[in-house]
Amino acid sequence: MHCARSFLAQWKTSTTSSSLLFRRTLILQTFSEPVKLEKLSDSDSGIVGLKLDRPEAKNAIGKEMLRGLRNAIDDIARDPSAKVLVLSSAVPRVFCAGADLKERRVMNPSEVQQFVNSLRSTFSSLEELSIPTIAVIEGAALGGGLEMILSCDLRICGGDATFSMPETGLAIIPGAGGTQRLPRIVGRSIAKELIFTGRRFDSKEALSMGLVNYCVPAGEAYLKALQISREINQKGPLAVKMAKQAINQGLEVELSSALAMEEECYEQILNTQDRLEGLAAFAEKRKPRYIGK
Repeated sequence: MHCARSFLAQWKTSTTSSSLLFRRTLILQTFSEPVKLEKLSDSDSGIVGLKLDRPEAKNAIGKEMLRGLRNAIDDIARDPSAKVLVLSSAVPRVFCAGADLKERRVMNPSEVQQFVNSLRSTFSSLEELSIPTIAVIEGAALGGGLEMILSCDLRICGGDATFSMPETGLAIIPGAGGTQRLPRIVGRSIAKELIFTGRRFDSKEALSMGLVNYCVPAGEAYLKALQISREINQKGPLAVKMAKQAINQGLEVELSSALAMEEECYEQILNTQDRLEGLAAFAEKRKPRYIGK
């Protein structure tokens, strides 16, 4: 079911700069029982949370969760008010244990291929979102869980986070984008070693190899992601989208073509109201009021 229910709730969150608590209205949409969207409001309007919530299976990705992920990502892509996405887990001490191997055991080869193709497509849709995406990792991100966070723009982990691509131990390969995104992030040699051996590595190693942008004390990764989201949320939304497009598309081609792409992206923001507002706010020494136009 695309959207099982929608309701208002109250959410409390602490800031990293003080111990004060702020009440914020939360619009919660459930796309499937394991997948929920949280749309923050008030001063945090524009920040969207995508939460995995399948505690009985450590957020293992089965058919229902995959369907929920796809529907939620499609909803975000259609939402003009969304400016930043934070992907996290509602289950303590685990981000995602990977594919649901109990479901996998009863699939025939054709069904397995169809599922993996759909998983790969879903992660590509996550990667192709026009807004910045931030993955929050507390606990284990294994197999498909690691492939999921590789599809995000930024990754922040807690000190107890662990990572692995164990697929070769099951006589398969990371088939949802892992063999392609991991070497692009950490380098070819490191990616080969991690995929060939399937070994687990911890948060400190993840930080040292550049897999994650920040490693913070356990339990504080979401607050760090919220802090970064708020910083992004204050910037010109069209500029942020064009910057992401220029970076992502430019990295796939040689430099002269990439510079031409950058020029095209820059031209798209020249005649916007936001650009003029940014100049006016700078001259008047005030915070800009961007409207995304």
